[in-house]
Amino acid sequence: MLVPRQPVPGLTLETLSGTPFDLSKDAAEFATLVVFYRGLHCPICATYLKELGRLTPDFAEKGVKTVAISSDDKDRAQLMADKVGYSDLRFGYGLPLSVARSWGLFISTSRGTTSIGIEEPALFSEPGVFLVKADGTLYFSAVQTMPFVRPHFQEMVGALDFVQKNDYPARGEYTGAV
Repeated sequence: MLVPRQPVPGLTLETLSGTPFDLSKDAAEFATLVVFYRGLHCPICATYLKELGRLTPDFAEKGVKTVAISSDDKDRAQLMADKVGYSDLRFGYGLPLSVARSWGLFISTSRGTTSIGIEEPALFSEPGVFLVKADGTLYFSAVQTMPFVRPHFQEMVGALDFVQKNDYPARGEYTGAV
């Protein structure tokens, strides 16, 4: 289990831009918003990533870089990026499922062709949203077993004003006896 205020696992992937993504070298002023999505087969992911793409400039104004990541191969990731349509949103691809699991993501098996006619991969990770501070520690996370009911990016943008103004600490850091 990842713990707020503690370092997150390493995360290095190829991106569609051709520049490798390495979270430890991302150099965000405040944090990097790492959004793991299910893959091209997920219509809910496409809608969710469109919202992230639309708000990527707002996150950037607050010192937050964004990246969308899946275990899809390059071709499928490119199709998703084209569908989303925001060039400011970075897309990482080829996420090893062992790395997904180290981030606490749930892994699902294929159920065949989805409602939009795209075959699910044999195995893929379910969604997760992580705000990782520039020092590599976890600030916020939300991990899901289903594609539904994800954190709202607009609320996150708004919360960053409060967080930064008040130097609000990451919560959920206690790991002692209860």
